[in-house]
Amino acid sequence: MAVEKGDFIKINYTGRFEDGGVFDTTDEQLAKDEGVFAENGLYGGDIIIVGAGHTIPGLDEDFVGKDVGKEIEITLDESKAFGPIDPRLVSGVSVSKFKDGRAEPGMVIEQDGRRGVVTRVIGRRATIDFNNPLAGKTVVYNYTIDEVLSDDVDKVKGLYSFYTGIIDSDVTVEDGIAKIVIPLGLTFNQRWLLSKGKMANDILENTDIKEVLFIEKYDKKINTEENNEEKDIEEDEN
Repeated sequence: MAVEKGDFIKINYTGRFEDGGVFDTTDEQLAKDEGVFAENGLYGGDIIIVGAGHTIPGLDEDFVGKDVGKEIEITLDESKAFGPIDPRLVSGVSVSKFKDGRAEPGMVIEQDGRRGVVTRVIGRRATIDFNNPLAGKTVVYNYTIDEVLSDDVDKVKGLYSFYTGIIDSDVTVEDGIAKIVIPLGLTFNQRWLLSKGKMANDILENTDIKEVLFIEKYDKKINTEENNEEKDIEEDEN
C-alpha cells in the first residue's frame, strides 16, 4: 500500500550525522546506547500526517509513494533538513539578564519563547545562538512506515501523543464529533495552549470529523483537594 499525502502513518526512524553519530531515534534501547535518551521522550514510533509539516521537509516529501514495511535510507542536506544557519538568530546580551548574573558557554536558556545556547562569554556580554542545533548540517535518516491508520480514534490518539508527549488518552469519536479529555496538569501548559488549535485543525482538515471538543475533567477528589489548598492559603493569610 503506497502512502499518500494526508495519510496518518506510524513511523519508526533513526537520524544520524554524516559521521554516523545518532541525534534522534524512536528506538529506546538505541537512544540509551547512543547517549541521546530523553526521560520524557516517546519511543516505539510516532504518528504523523503526511504533508502536514510534522517533520522536516525532506522526510515529509519522501514518505509519499512509499510502501508500508519497507526500510528506507535517505540523506538530506540543510535545505531539506533543519535549514541553514541564520546569523540573525545569533545575538549578544548582558550577563545581567542571566540568573545571578552568571553565564557560561553551553548554557541553555529560554528567551521570548525561544530556546538558545550560550556560545561564548566575553567580559559582561554573552553570545546566544537561537538556531536549531542541527541547522546547517547534512543528516541521514533510516525509517520504516509501520502502518497507515484508518480508525479515527487511533488517528486522534496518535496526534494527541504527537502534540503532548502523553501516550495514554481518553478519546471518543461519535457522529462526527471527537471528544478529547484533557488532564488538569495539561490545562495550564504553555506549549499545549499554543498547539491545541493546530491539532484541532489537523484533525478537521484530514479526517471526516466535523467537530473537536477538548474537555477539562474535574472530579470530586480533585475539587476537594483544591478547596483544601485554598482554605490553607486563607488561614495562612489570616
